[in-house]
Amino acid sequence: MDNKNNIATVIGTGYVGVTTSAILANAGYKVYALDISEDRLQALREGRSFFYEEGMNPLIKRAVDEKNLIPTSSYSDGVPESSFVFSCVGTPDNPDGSSNLKYIFNAAQETAKYIKPGTVYIQKSTVPVGTGRQVVETFKDKDVSYVSNPEFLREGTALFDTLFFDRIVVGGNDKKAVEKVLDLYREVEKVRENIAKLAGIKAKDIKGSYIATNLDSAELIKVTANAFLALKISFANSIAKLADKTEADVVEVMDAVGADARIGRAFLNAGRGYGGGCFPKDVSGLISSSLSHSVDMPIMVAASQINDEMASYIADKAEQTLGGLNGKKIAVLGLAFKAGTSDSRKSPGIKLANILHESGAEVSAHDPEANAEAKEMLSSQITLKDSAEEACKNAEAVFITTDWPQFKNLGFKALSEQMAGKLIVDCMNCLDISAVKDAGLVYIGVGRD
Repeated sequence: MDNKNNIATVIGTGYVGVTTSAILANAGYKVYALDISEDRLQALREGRSFFYEEGMNPLIKRAVDEKNLIPTSSYSDGVPESSFVFSCVGTPDNPDGSSNLKYIFNAAQETAKYIKPGTVYIQKSTVPVGTGRQVVETFKDKDVSYVSNPEFLREGTALFDTLFFDRIVVGGNDKKAVEKVLDLYREVEKVRENIAKLAGIKAKDIKGSYIATNLDSAELIKVTANAFLALKISFANSIAKLADKTEADVVEVMDAVGADARIGRAFLNAGRGYGGGCFPKDVSGLISSSLSHSVDMPIMVAASQINDEMASYIADKAEQTLGGLNGKKIAVLGLAFKAGTSDSRKSPGIKLANILHESGAEVSAHDPEANAEAKEMLSSQITLKDSAEEACKNAEAVFITTDWPQFKNLGFKALSEQMAGKLIVDCMNCLDISAVKDAGLVYIGVGRD
């Protein structure tokens, strides 16, 4: 690899930006990690990420120590040398569900002041289809190529997903620029096992696809993929509601349905619904984007509505079993939106804890990684505990709202002795029902009992 092309800038040090920076910096690149958040930059300077992700900190520390990763808040320092500039800024949703693109355009406009001719500007942020055609105008007099390179990482397995990818998508109208970015990833693939070893990640023999598309297609691929996965979850939850009215077990149903190779088992998991920084935003963004093009998407509207209902549905189901929630002492285990991360954005566990509190319950909560991040989103009267044992002490019901391994493998006999009541509410359908019942506890799940 030509050393003069071995410099990159990553704008935005969120989940995508930190992962991109850490991997490129350990693959031989000099990387400027650019952000306006001094707290995030300081964390990087100290050799760590601001969020929990297994294996991330060793990569950051090594890159910072070797001066391959340079945190900065200055576009004038971070942009001029680079041959590749990655935009990984946030695209939060507006109150109407549309995507807020101000950070997308601000990053491009600031970059345009300092970017050198021949650089490729790479949009990794998830944006509505057609956004790229607007951003391109920012660089029209700059001899700069623009491509869309959507990310498909999962929080909790972000490093693995980036290193051992199933596909790399790059879309743009400049075919040479598209190929240049694909070649960058091919170079990273050559050293991915070394990076995985440093991060403590088990390597896998996965041969991913390199996919070149036009610009609009690349933008639409990402939101379509996330929307379809969200649709599968909501579909499973709609079947779970029917299973609750019968003697069917939704897990057995979905195991058999997912055995059909045309369907697949992944994401057919009934439970408290999806959350996080991607699925809710991407579904609402796709709905809004389609309406802006005079296209109705009732199937995605329904998926979003079903997801919004699930926390209340589970609370109502528990209320019927308990004979009311008012005054009941309840433990909620799980505040991250999924296991393996500290991210609690739009967490169903937080939503459920707040619903239980609003129904008059006395709620204690715990998460092994997300307590601090979740605090500001929880009702001030919900008590955060340092351990699951503390949260469950004298509880009349325990809700498992995130499938952390330590929650799935609770000692149910010991738990039974700690609790004042007997109800276990498996909001993820992740527990061994027989182990719960053998401990003398009462089990209810979502679409299964």
